[in-house]
Amino acid sequence: MENTIIYGKNAVIEALEANTREFNKILIANNSRADVKIEKIKELASKHGIVFQFVAKEKLNQLEPEGRHQGVIAQVSPVKYVDLDDFIEEHEGSDTSVVILDGVEDSHNVGAIIRSCVCAGVKGIILPSRRGVLINSTVEKTSAGATNHISIIKVNSIVGAVQKLKEHNYWVIASDHHANDNYYDIDYTNMSFALIMGAEHAGISRSLMKLADFKVKIPMLTNFNSLNVSNAAAIILFEGVKQRCAKNASNRSRK
Repeated sequence: MENTIIYGKNAVIEALEANTREFNKILIANNSRADVKIEKIKELASKHGIVFQFVAKEKLNQLEPEGRHQGVIAQVSPVKYVDLDDFIEEHEGSDTSVVILDGVEDSHNVGAIIRSCVCAGVKGIILPSRRGVLINSTVEKTSAGATNHISIIKVNSIVGAVQKLKEHNYWVIASDHHANDNYYDIDYTNMSFALIMGAEHAGISRSLMKLADFKVKIPMLTNFNSLNVSNAAAIILFEGVKQRCAKNASNRSRK
C-alpha cells in the first residue's frame, strides 16, 4: 500500500472515526503523556484492528521534521479524490455548496478552508491538479481531520469544472476585493452555489471571473491589505450559515 502520513492527535482521531482511509499503522512516541486523546487513539485503533506501536520521538521527528506531530503519526492510504460528475449526480436536486480554490498555494490556508467548509456544511471542495496545493500531511493537520468529512474533487481544469457546475444550476460566486457588491447582499439560502477563492497573491484568474454570476467583496474599515484567503472564505461561508439559521428560525415561528 502506498502510504502518506497524518500527524497530530485531532487529525488522527478524525481519520479513525471517519473510517474512510486504510491504515498501515500508528506510531506513538514512547514519552507521550497518556492523555485522553492518546488513549482514544489507542481505543479506536484497537476497535478497527489497526496496529499501533510505541517508538522513540526521534523516529517521529524523522517523519515530521518540524516536530508538529504531538507525539503521534499515522501511516495511511492517500486521500481518495472524488470525480466531479459523481459529486454532481450524488447531490442532484438538493441545494448544495462547493468551494473552488483557484491556485491557493499555502497548505495551511487549504487546511483551514477545508475545516471551515465542513463546519459550514459545504459538501465539496475543488482543487486544481496543477497550480495549487493538493492534500498533504500539513493540509490534514491544519484541517484537524476535516479532510475526512468532505468530498475532495481534483480537476484538470477549474474553468471546465465551473462550466459544468453552471450547466447543473449552480450559481457561481467570486470573492474579489475590487467587487462592487458586499458578500452579505446575496441570498445563499435558495440555491446551489460554488464559491471561488483566489490565490494568495494573484487572486482569481480573469477567465474564471468572466464565469461568475456574482462578484462580492468583504468591506474593510481601513485601507490595509485584504484578508487572508482562509479568513475571507470563512466569513463568506458563515454568512450563508447565518442566513439559513435565520430562515429556519423564521419558519419554526410560523408553525
